[in-house]
Amino acid sequence: MQQEKSSQPPEKQKRHVRRTTIILEEEKRKYIDKLIKEGKEPGLKQLINKMLDVYRSMMIYDWKYPGEYYAGISRIAFVNIEFISVLLQYIPADQHHEVGRKIGEAAKIAMDTTLNLDTSKKEKWPEVFKRLRVHGFGDFLQRDKYIIVKAPYINDSELQRGYLETLLGTTLTIRTTTSPFIYEITV
Repeated sequence: MQQEKSSQPPEKQKRHVRRTTIILEEEKRKYIDKLIKEGKEPGLKQLINKMLDVYRSMMIYDWKYPGEYYAGISRIAFVNIEFISVLLQYIPADQHHEVGRKIGEAAKIAMDTTLNLDTSKKEKWPEVFKRLRVHGFGDFLQRDKYIIVKAPYINDSELQRGYLETLLGTTLTIRTTTSPFIYEITV
């Protein structure tokens, strides 16, 4: 059986749109209406699209709410920055680089096995930086021989240098010790 072909160009053909009705509990609908009224969300459709984008980008396919979320082989936890800061205070400063390297090694294995992403290939770095951003490590930009980290979650340049060196398979020199961090790629 052959499918009928439209004589209209593709841009003029009607897209098939499916409508879905979602019945929300009154409390949830009031919360959404409040977000829209306060200008935090532009509308219901946009909010649902945003939620689906978050679901997709964070790979929330195996989430046992609350508190158990897996991205491939890695269990992810939502923790506040104060927790990380206190934890770092109890690691001697001369060990921050090595701790970062160990964390980078774990991230490298996780990205390789989960996403089939070879993090040491420079052409894959934009994908790696996207994953780091999704997981809250900051906004990463590569400019020529520099890596810039804006709004880093971990505000320790040595720890982050060790992390990035191992994850990306390169050597970095710290150019700024306060945010935004700037690292020069030296290898």
